Amino acid sequence: MEYGRLGPADPGGSSRRSTTPLTKLPISSSSATSKRKLIIVSILAAVLIVAAAISAVLVTVVRSRTSSNQNGSNLSRKPTQAISRTCSKTRFPALCINSLIDFPGSTTASEQDLVHISFNMTLRHVSRAFFASSGLSFAATEPKVRAAYEDCLELLEESMEALSRSLDSILSPSAISDSGGLRPGSDGSTDDVITWLSAALTNHDTCAEGFEDSSGSVKDQMVNNLKDLSELVSNCLAIFSASGSGDFSGVPIQNKRRLMEEDDEANVSDDILAKFPRWLNKRDRRLLSLPTSAIQADIVVSKNGDGTVKTIAEAIKKVPEHGSRRFIIYVRAGRYEENNLKVGRKKTNVMFIGDGKGKTVITGKKNVIDGMTTFHTASFAASGAGFMARDITFENYAGPVKHQAVALRVGADHAVVYRCNIMGYQDSLYVHSNRQFFRECDIYGTVDFIFGNAAVVFQKCNIYARKPMAQQKNTITAQNRKDPNQNTGISMHNCRIQPASDLVPVKGSFPTYLGRPWKQFSRTVFMLSYMGDHIHPSGWLEWNGDFALDTLYYGEYMNYGPGAAVGQRVKWPGYRVITSSVEANRFTVAQFISGSAWLPSTGVAFAAGLSA
Repeated sequence: MEYGRLGPADPGGSSRRSTTPLTKLPISSSSATSKRKLIIVSILAAVLIVAAAISAVLVTVVRSRTSSNQNGSNLSRKPTQAISRTCSKTRFPALCINSLIDFPGSTTASEQDLVHISFNMTLRHVSRAFFASSGLSFAATEPKVRAAYEDCLELLEESMEALSRSLDSILSPSAISDSGGLRPGSDGSTDDVITWLSAALTNHDTCAEGFEDSSGSVKDQMVNNLKDLSELVSNCLAIFSASGSGDFSGVPIQNKRRLMEEDDEANVSDDILAKFPRWLNKRDRRLLSLPTSAIQADIVVSKNGDGTVKTIAEAIKKVPEHGSRRFIIYVRAGRYEENNLKVGRKKTNVMFIGDGKGKTVITGKKNVIDGMTTFHTASFAASGAGFMARDITFENYAGPVKHQAVALRVGADHAVVYRCNIMGYQDSLYVHSNRQFFRECDIYGTVDFIFGNAAVVFQKCNIYARKPMAQQKNTITAQNRKDPNQNTGISMHNCRIQPASDLVPVKGSFPTYLGRPWKQFSRTVFMLSYMGDHIHPSGWLEWNGDFALDTLYYGEYMNYGPGAAVGQRVKWPGYRVITSSVEANRFTVAQFISGSAWLPSTGVAFAAGLSA
């Protein structure tokens, strides 16, 4: 997280800004810049052509519904009743009206048509922002600004894809119900679309946060390019959410797809069925249950030269783009410290397998004090859908004095991390966006060490608070849901919350809290989990005064252990001791991250409901 997390509630009790002057570095060579611009222009051309085609279809659809005597009076600046009703459902109604009223076909559109139009209009704005940003030309900039700029290009491109997929999912008339929501069995479920829109909104926030505490022409131009984007996506999300099913205090709309048929379970042993969920396909279940020696990898990484390649970066380059089958990279035991290890959005269905926690170690030391954005500090990052990792340690060894330093960042939809270590201090694990599942992982850190805005469930994980710097407080989570329609949050289910060995002898001097609200609608629950006596009796920590205390959703359900007593917990309006199993079930795997029945195909064992 960026410097927006500074303030009176800062556990460190002091500023996290570096006082070291930042040196000027060129953003790129002229040839690399030219090549990048050609690629970007090609991408944008394709996107805008698709958007124009979609717009033409929408205009034809809505015009076919108008009466024959309608004329130029439709171009009046006064919104139609359909636009007024549609925009009244949003958080930014004035912007909604102004952005829709001039869009082709909007003044003759029904409320159902306006759902489509809002997606198309928002996609156009994001595409233009990406195009304008990619064309920035400057010779030098501070390293942090350079990193923020690169982050934004990546995040805006991911947002274009998320909006395009969402628009494709709702465009077909057969996919739309009478109420405007998706019908069961359409190309994307209602929860898919809300997930993708939630991720796009998170992307824009992350982009903007990267420029905090900086100045200059690059920041000014990017701020101008990003103007209103977050609000436009928020409005799009609100319009779509209002067109579908109801919500439970912001808990995501339930998936409308059927689970996979039981025919897929033929010839799978009863032991495997008992260990892994029924909605995982047979092959991926076996991949996560078989010993490493029994798995045939597509690429073997070995530092000793006896594999396919010597580095992880080389292995990632060899992964085909947009792959539909599982592509397996086996990383043999060793310590791998490489720069910019990232499974990008085009590298889909990639699985990393190591030799075990502490044996296969992917590490790094990038941090914000040395001039990086938090997003850019990750030792390993994954944004390609279907990413999986098993039996690996992800580490950032920068240490507590370097503040934000991410070991693992995940923004991939349908991501699974199984039997892994994630080790750092502040901001160890960045669960950035989309749907994620962690099982049997050990996660270490100090300040906000599990943070982000994914819809994520941690199951049977060990969460270890380490010894922080002097005067700091430990906070396990910092969830940054900023919009009530986002289907995001952190769910800890059947985990163990414990002090690390270095904290045990001094735990009385460093209180540990379950979390604090990074954004206004922060949402985190702990269910059926053991809590050690290092947890402060109040349980949760303010961010800054009374910020978000009445809009957050923090819950505890049937936890146990010396730190689980709720008698002295905070009395915030948004905090609750959950007593209803129906409410608690909203945060289980089956209901919180099930989406299109994706998790069974990964092969990771999990409990779909409250039963562990």
